[in-house]
Amino acid sequence: MKLSPVEKYLGSIPNRLQLAGGWIDQPFVSRRNPTPPGSMVVVQIEANFRSMDRSGIASGTRAVAMKLWKGKLPQRPLDQLARELYEAENKGKAEPSGSQDMIGLVYPGVNRLDYDFKTHGGVFPSHIESCNSPKVARWLDKVLHLIPVEPRPDGYNPLGEKNLTPKWVAKLGQSGQDCYGAIVKMDAKALGASLNLNMKCWEMLLPRVVRHPLIRVDLMGLLKAYQRQYPGAMYSGCGGGYLIVVSNDPVPGAFKVNVRVAKL
Repeated sequence: MKLSPVEKYLGSIPNRLQLAGGWIDQPFVSRRNPTPPGSMVVVQIEANFRSMDRSGIASGTRAVAMKLWKGKLPQRPLDQLARELYEAENKGKAEPSGSQDMIGLVYPGVNRLDYDFKTHGGVFPSHIESCNSPKVARWLDKVLHLIPVEPRPDGYNPLGEKNLTPKWVAKLGQSGQDCYGAIVKMDAKALGASLNLNMKCWEMLLPRVVRHPLIRVDLMGLLKAYQRQYPGAMYSGCGGGYLIVVSNDPVPGAFKVNVRVAKL
């Protein structure tokens, strides 16, 4: 198949979108979970737009993958690719990126990643549940809307304050389970509720994710306005990035993504 000039420029390695449950992939969080496993959802999306850097779309991990695999995903077992990319991305890092970044880039479809600190030390999931239904993917294309807000600023660190209470860690892991269940059932109201719960968990567990002296935008004010008007909303990552809004109707100023499913 002939690629367009834009497709050639962007490369064929997909992007990934993090939905509810993010941070449960970090062992320092999952070890506090009283009811493991805790879950999070990552969705593989087509790389048909140039994402903002430092905005929660795993652009840094994708850049590592582009260099490692020369712009194309190898035809090898997916778990092997995820681990290979994890090692390449985190070599020498004191604060490693979570494995959901790598898994989202190599696993097609909608994926629920279940993390249990007692399995793989919480670094890799104890189980991955994947949905590659074209019907579900096209529904998700319709109800997800992304609004560019602002990349996280230079010097920003979301880990300056930690309130890792077991109750809220458990709720975080539950938000991922709720999110996956809502997507499979194509229930926009339940999907929105799971994103709202995720944001409440982030606010309680790691307040600097959404409130930080270097962040210029009132992230919580903006988020709550959209949550009041639509079924749900969350940020794509730490410090903002994109606002992901769930709605059956158009959202002004938003753009759409295309979920990438496995080819039969």
